Amino acid sequence: MGLRTRTKVIIGISTGVVVIAAAAVIAGPSIYANTVNGQAAAAPSLQATSSASLDAADADGTWTSQSGSYAGYRVHEVLQGNDVNVVGRTKDVEGTAEVDGGCLAKATVTVQVAKISTPESARDAYFRDTALETDRFPTATFTLTKPVDVSKALDGSKQDVALTGTMDLHGVTKAVTADAQVAVGEGGTVQVAGSVPITFADYGVKAPSLGFVTVDGKGSVEFSLDLQK
Repeated sequence: MGLRTRTKVIIGISTGVVVIAAAAVIAGPSIYANTVNGQAAAAPSLQATSSASLDAADADGTWTSQSGSYAGYRVHEVLQGNDVNVVGRTKDVEGTAEVDGGCLAKATVTVQVAKISTPESARDAYFRDTALETDRFPTATFTLTKPVDVSKALDGSKQDVALTGTMDLHGVTKAVTADAQVAVGEGGTVQVAGSVPITFADYGVKAPSLGFVTVDGKGSVEFSLDLQK
C-alpha cells in the first residue's frame, strides 16, 4: 500500500470516527443507538397483500427492473455496548430475469455501490472510499447460476425460493445463495425480495473496529425488485 493510499485510509477512518463519536457523546450512546436503529429500514418483503396469477405463456420472456426496485446492505455494530443495526439503500439498481416454461432461467442484478446511502454521511464516505473502494469497484453484481422453478408464484402463490448464483463484490466473485420470495402483483408485474448473507473477509473487505464501535464481520446484501416485461 502506497503512502497516498494509507493517508486516504487514515483520513477516511478518522473522519468517520470524529463525526460518529461526536454524535454519540452529545446524544449519549444509548440514545444514539436508538436513533440509528429507528432510522434503519425494514428487511425487504413482498408488498402485495394478495398474489395474482400469470399465464405461463405471458410469463415467458425477459423481465426488467422498474423504478420501485432497490438494493443495499444491512450490518450490525456494537457502539459502547449498544446494538446498532445500519441499513444502506439505493434505487440505482438494474435487474433482468428470463423466464422459460415456469422456470427462472437467467437473472442478473447490478447495484451501483457508490450510490448506497444511510442517514450518516461520514459512514457513507468510509463505506465508499475505504471499505469497498468504489472508485475501483463501482458495482456489485449477483448472477443466477442455477435455474429455479417459480411456477407456484405464477399460479398465484407467494413462493419462497433459493436463488443459487455468484456475487461479484469488491473485485471478488463468490458462490452465494439468496433467500427470496416471488409473487405476481396486479397488472402482471412480478416482485422478488430477499437477501444474500456475506462475510466481508471473503471479499477482501475488513470490517472496521474503531475502539468504541465494532462492526460485525458478517452482514447481508438486500434487494427488492419490481419486474415488468
